[in-house]
Amino acid sequence: MIEPDNDSENEACTNLDTPMQVQQLFVRYQSVIKAFILSLQPGFRDADDVLQETFLIVTQRAGTYREGSNFVAWACSIARFKLLEARRKATAPALTEEALAALCDHTPDESFFQERLPALQKCLRRLAPRAKELVWHRYHGELGMGEIARHLGWKEPAVRVALSKARTFLRDCVQQQIKGQI
Repeated sequence: MIEPDNDSENEACTNLDTPMQVQQLFVRYQSVIKAFILSLQPGFRDADDVLQETFLIVTQRAGTYREGSNFVAWACSIARFKLLEARRKATAPALTEEALAALCDHTPDESFFQERLPALQKCLRRLAPRAKELVWHRYHGELGMGEIARHLGWKEPAVRVALSKARTFLRDCVQQQIKGQI
């Protein structure tokens, strides 16, 4: 994943007088910022929109970034406000602004995501083919339970149960990967 050595990180933070340098930091930490957004905005398309809007704001506010400070925290705080803005515009927000703020206050740091993403990728490869297909339709295709059921010719409760089992497997597998048991 993204683990710059201290020298390259400090080097990147010593002279940030142009938006391009801040954009380079954004690109370097994009996967961590996206993981933060996805933890609060589960739809991939919506998360991509928030990520793009965050990039634009980060570029516009490049001059306000304090050299040597935590870039990921700064960018994620901008993403948080973009998420709040998106929630206000949504017709039926999934979370209240208070709930979203509470989640943001307890969001793990970048190392949390850096150790879990490779573990999740490895665990996804271990899923049974049908479970992979369900997870793909749900999270990549952003299909609802009814749509998946129609697509596969299943009943909706069967899709719910199968997805629940796949999620449980993935959660347990990731936890075991992190503990080094697999």
